[in-house]
Amino acid sequence: MWLGGRLWLPVLGQVCSNLRRLTFARTFGGRRRPMEGTLSTEAEAASGLRAPAQQNGDAGGDARGELPTGRPEPAGPGVEPALGDAKQTSGSGEQAPTAAPGPSKRKKRRGTPGERVVPPPKKRRAGVSFGDEHFAETSYYFEGGLRKVRPYYFDFRTYCKGRWVGHSLLHVFSTEFRAQPLAYYEAAVRAGRLHLNEEPVQDLSIVLKDNDFLRNTVHRHEPPVTAEPVRLLAENEDLVVVDKPSSIPVHPCGRFRHNTVIFILGKEHQLKELHPLHRLDRLTSGVLMFAKTAAVSERIHEQLEKEYVCRVEGEFPAEEVTCKEPILVVSYKVGVCRVDSRGKPCETVFQRLSYNGHSSVVQCRPLTGRTHQIRVHLQFLGHPILNDPIYNSVAWGPSRGRGGHIPKTDEELLRDLVAEHQAKQSLDVLDLCEGDLPTALTNSTAPSEDCLEELAASAQKMDATVEAAPQDLDTVPLAPGKVAETNIANQETDPLCAECRLVRQDPLPQDLVMFLHALRYKGPGFEYFSPMPAWAQDDWQED
Repeated sequence: MWLGGRLWLPVLGQVCSNLRRLTFARTFGGRRRPMEGTLSTEAEAASGLRAPAQQNGDAGGDARGELPTGRPEPAGPGVEPALGDAKQTSGSGEQAPTAAPGPSKRKKRRGTPGERVVPPPKKRRAGVSFGDEHFAETSYYFEGGLRKVRPYYFDFRTYCKGRWVGHSLLHVFSTEFRAQPLAYYEAAVRAGRLHLNEEPVQDLSIVLKDNDFLRNTVHRHEPPVTAEPVRLLAENEDLVVVDKPSSIPVHPCGRFRHNTVIFILGKEHQLKELHPLHRLDRLTSGVLMFAKTAAVSERIHEQLEKEYVCRVEGEFPAEEVTCKEPILVVSYKVGVCRVDSRGKPCETVFQRLSYNGHSSVVQCRPLTGRTHQIRVHLQFLGHPILNDPIYNSVAWGPSRGRGGHIPKTDEELLRDLVAEHQAKQSLDVLDLCEGDLPTALTNSTAPSEDCLEELAASAQKMDATVEAAPQDLDTVPLAPGKVAETNIANQETDPLCAECRLVRQDPLPQDLVMFLHALRYKGPGFEYFSPMPAWAQDDWQED
């Protein structure tokens, strides 16, 4: 038997080898088949469908307007034509003969007469950043201690979301883009501002298909920021280090695009394609570092030691305090976090520097990098930042979140925070605008009683936003396709733009400052610091 088994071994080995080869051939052959219609859904969108911006004031979507951004744009800077779309020409300018499709090539589907065929999505080249054509969209002007952006026309672009397929544009606008009334979108169609696959939309009843590409031209307004300059602290072949003023986001997010550090550096210092090495809240000032290449960014960003300084409520303990409470994101949309056992682990070390009898200056060393970590930990310790518009708000209840005590649900908390900042006309603090508000936050019950008194006071302080007589959008005298010619010498007014009919009260420059400052950033072979702000001086007194 042993000899018989030994004789069978070569035969069995040959059979197994053949089976393995057959399986490999099938598997490898399957991998070589072209992918058909596989594009992931978007991770972010502008306007009301924009995915939550990264908190700490930098990234998010490009802006909130009428249509979201998402998958690669099919035209414009950094976009390559899909294979087979471009006509190849010979040196004499004649069209080169087209090769007959082989067995591995698919013929382009033309569709039956009258059927709308969706072109394939385009691909974007990796590494393309903002350039001169983006920086030239508009310009700045300065007024009352504020940096302002002249209104400008802007294209919001997006591919059709999976949940939109089979629905009409009318349905999508009425259910997901409520920032404007339907009359606006109807007027936009008449003006030639809505495009589907780069063809003007003629009727909002058109039904969307997978991979449809939408472009919506809007008249864009940006909130003002402080007029303080973005100062260069250092620059070499690897890094750019700046002293960021409070109120300026790092890069485009929410309603901000040109009023961001990235655009200011590009427009005023000709510094482009920068990679942020860390994040700063929009209201946080201080050291902000950029790498000039992705390789430098990957090498440095994990090695940074950070030191902040802030001014907090009350008398902070004199001894060193370490807080290791986990932090949970309550809402990515609104940008709010709190201490919760289900959150991510984090650690911050605090040391009081001075106390003036009312408030304390505290040094903060975050050992981890969670969203709003310093601000949430200080709130938990009962010493929120003195003028923190989120974590020192009455919306958190009588104790304002001390010890993690919040006597309301997350939904009630978000509702009260939104109501407070709506009354103050300061939704930008939450990276929101009116059209972005979730239905649950606007159609819910009235704010809780502990918010009513402060909301009433805020409303009295505000000179109500003045709105000019509303214009009937059905009678707007704008011919189709003439958006670019409308008031071409001055893009600052637009007949379809509701924002143009509002007169908003400017914020005071001091209202754009939060008492949290990135004082020092240190790494292997470098250390950069920003001067101590005036509010952190020992003899500073609150007005």
